[in-house]
Amino acid sequence: MPRPCKRRRVCVLPGCGRFGPRDGGDEGRPAIAMTVDEFETVRLIDLEGLTQEECAARMNVARTTAQAIYNSARVKLAECLVNRRELRIGGGDYVLCDGNAEGCGRGCRRAGSPAEQTIGTEEKSMKIAVTYENGQVFGHFGHTEQFKLYEVEDGRVLRSEVIGTGGSGHEALAELLRQRGVDTLICGGLGGGARQALAEAGIRLYGGVAGGADEAVEALLAGKLAFDPEARCSHPHEEHGGACGGRGCGR
Repeated sequence: MPRPCKRRRVCVLPGCGRFGPRDGGDEGRPAIAMTVDEFETVRLIDLEGLTQEECAARMNVARTTAQAIYNSARVKLAECLVNRRELRIGGGDYVLCDGNAEGCGRGCRRAGSPAEQTIGTEEKSMKIAVTYENGQVFGHFGHTEQFKLYEVEDGRVLRSEVIGTGGSGHEALAELLRQRGVDTLICGGLGGGARQALAEAGIRLYGGVAGGADEAVEALLAGKLAFDPEARCSHPHEEHGGACGGRGCGR
């Protein structure tokens, strides 16, 4: 059996999830998707001046792993700059540092609860999707029958609408959101395949959220959304007839 992937420790989340040419760039091509752990290697090595070995220790991974993540990130940055492509940052297999981890170092900027994140004020425009059922955040991304979409400008919701998913699977759902211009997703539980699909679509993820959909969006915009970066569907597959994602499947 393959060895499970070791989750990468991240001390700083991106304050802005979308970058691109002001004139629109190459609008005929999809945005480049950079994961949060790739963003972290660029921050640590290029901004803080750490060596790849020091970066690996900070992220709690092997040096070769840190090198591979960093090389991937640099290629994506070059593609964005040279070919005028939009860059979206989000997703990835990472865990947020709590500011007290061994080996994290004095440069750690992670503060407060690991279950809270603020949105950068420079991100003026957002499109947020929430897995949706009867006004609530639905518990499993892969089995949601509806999304509620919110268009946000300057930290305020301008309009919202509910759309159906047509019974699509993980990859199709991620593509549906990408085509709708969604850059941020709030949901309950989700599996590894869904995480990967969302990361490839450049969609920033807030998992492990429950309660009212409107209230969750308001909390996100206020920088007070309680979420779980490790949220996964933990129900045994047998409970759902071999495919996780029955009603109520969430954190």
